[in-house]
Amino acid sequence: MGLATIIRKTKLKERQMRILILGLDGAGKSTVVAQWMSTPTLEVSPTFGFHIHTLAHPPYMLHLWDIGGQRTIRSYWRNYYEETDGLVFVVDAAAPQRLGESMSELRMLLGEDRLASASVLVLANKQDCKGALPVEEITAMVGQFKTSCRVMGCSAVTGDNVSDSLNWLIKDIATRLYHKV
Repeated sequence: MGLATIIRKTKLKERQMRILILGLDGAGKSTVVAQWMSTPTLEVSPTFGFHIHTLAHPPYMLHLWDIGGQRTIRSYWRNYYEETDGLVFVVDAAAPQRLGESMSELRMLLGEDRLASASVLVLANKQDCKGALPVEEITAMVGQFKTSCRVMGCSAVTGDNVSDSLNWLIKDIATRLYHKV
């Protein structure tokens, strides 16, 4: 029995999910995680490196890998791809000037073989901000290079649609890994 088989059987038994949270710096990744963890969002600071959080979401145990999005850190993202069940890519919808850079990074991620089996959720964050691009516009951009991911709008600061996005991701992963929800 190979190591991959042992890991998969352990994950099935313990119902664990590994979720990787990526996006450009300032997109709101850590604030999204803070909302999921039910911790105050006012205490969130930029992530330099990574933070791992464990969240019980019965019957599942989620391992959230929040990785910094600074340009100097992005080359290290690939070190975290292994055994990823879900990828959350956070886009700052209120910064249209960075959308091209964000879509370029997302395109590279979607081309990674080690992420090919992961459920993909793109969060168009900061929908509460003036001038934020509508979800439909971001969906159209994402749809140009991958149609099997879900794009959802949210506001990590207000919490709007943040729980719903996590619930969608868990359901999608569970359907794929455990064949029932």
